[in-house]
Amino acid sequence: MSADSPRFLADENLEPAIIRGMLLREPTIDIVTAVAAGTLGLKDPPLLTFAADANRILGSYDKRTLPDISPIF
Repeated sequence: MSADSPRFLADENLEPAIIRGMLLREPTIDIVTAVAAGTLGLKDPPLLTFAADANRILGSYDKRTLPDISPIF
């Protein structure tokens, strides 16, 4: 994986099966969980700030609150 490859942060509500599937498909992918990153329980605005500061793409299934503050991809 190159230095400019995307890096991901998995929100606490992203299913672990999704993370496992990503790693099975691409074992070198740089993805950290909310537990590993220490973001468990963090509200959305600070979580987005954390992801941006860490240069990580946030992966989430939070359809309840995130759409109010950020586009979902």
